[in-house]
Amino acid sequence: MIATCVTHVGVCVRDMEESLKFYRDALGMTVIGEKITDITEGGTQTARLDNYALERNIRHWVSLAYGENLTPTLTLTSHPGEKSDGQPILLDQVGISHISFGVADVASLADELIAKGYELAGSRESYTDPNGDIKSIYVRDPDGILVQFNRP
Repeated sequence: MIATCVTHVGVCVRDMEESLKFYRDALGMTVIGEKITDITEGGTQTARLDNYALERNIRHWVSLAYGENLTPTLTLTSHPGEKSDGQPILLDQVGISHISFGVADVASLADELIAKGYELAGSRESYTDPNGDIKSIYVRDPDGILVQFNRP
């Protein structure tokens, strides 16, 4: 059997509210699902316990998309009352190095994000081509994960 699509990308975050301010409020994604679960419940959840670096009891997940019934979605997870571990990886490290979103006007989005208090992950000049056009930028989310915006 061959997979037919990407359904979601999961990102563990330290502070769900701060992450929602970024993905929902600043980027305009819509929350399409939310749940807090005891990760020891249910058949398949128990099987996943060996995939956690730290022992966990509760998982809070929020699924976001740019519209109802659209995939892939972005699923943010956190562990309320439990300390998260680790650092975001860099572009040349093994693992998911960044998330990328398509946007029609990258320069305008850069201006909008800066106005909302988010810094570009490099200087504006480093993203500007010789014609003065910006085709792609990177921003760090509240956990330091690189988020790219480019023309699709």
